[in-house]
Amino acid sequence: MSGLVRTAHRVLHSCVKNSSLAGAVISRTQAPVKRDFTRGIWHMSCTKRLDGTSASTGLLHHSNTCSCGCGLKALHTKGERELVEFLTEEIVAERKAQKLKTLPTEVEGFSVKGDGAEVVLTKQMKDEIVRITFNVNHTVDSEDFGDDIQPEKQEFAEMRSKPQFEVDLVRGDTTLGFTCSFLQEPANAAADEYNDIFGIDEVTLYQGEWSDKVYAVAGDVLDGYLYDLLMNVLEEKGVSNEFVQKLSDFSTAYEHTAYINLLEGISKFTIGKQ
Repeated sequence: MSGLVRTAHRVLHSCVKNSSLAGAVISRTQAPVKRDFTRGIWHMSCTKRLDGTSASTGLLHHSNTCSCGCGLKALHTKGERELVEFLTEEIVAERKAQKLKTLPTEVEGFSVKGDGAEVVLTKQMKDEIVRITFNVNHTVDSEDFGDDIQPEKQEFAEMRSKPQFEVDLVRGDTTLGFTCSFLQEPANAAADEYNDIFGIDEVTLYQGEWSDKVYAVAGDVLDGYLYDLLMNVLEEKGVSNEFVQKLSDFSTAYEHTAYINLLEGISKFTIGKQ
């Protein structure tokens, strides 16, 4: 994208960021974001409530035995039994909904390394290393949910992970760092083939390890032409609109796997089999 075209989009980026992040302090660490939409889709379509009644008949369906295997010994409370029963069905449903059963070890030439909720993508380019870091916590939202969406249609909404991410260009002991995030899609995005799906929140340059003492400048106060040039540099390093979309795809799959692992862990903890 040419610098002149990007300048107009910088104005859009600034407006979007100012309207959605007014008063927020941008930092090298991602601030917790409230999950507006939980994975309550199961509750909308499930015919069995946690109180043991059927949504359609209102009849009780309590079991005298525990599905964890303790049977009539009643080693667990009623709440624990119901939790395990729910998790058993929820895990099956979430695994069925998984688009990627096995996570890739590479994304567009970047090697992938995951550590809990944090993911690091790395690529060697001649005399520098391009490193992208993001955390999947509090990054999931629905692309289609809204206050006017009917419950029976909400189950088709896709949960997407769009994390804030750091792009570090490392040369020797010096790092040119960018903090980037996904932009809200404007209403006329379909008619604008040059619209960026992400923007620069912050730029910094430092030697050695980063600390709070390092100066950083917000992306929306940068000179417009400088902002365009920095976006062009990121694109040359492989961080383009297309790559960032695939980063979101991977982050979505990674977060979904972590969510399923959490459900399985809670189930094992409740059963008492750690």
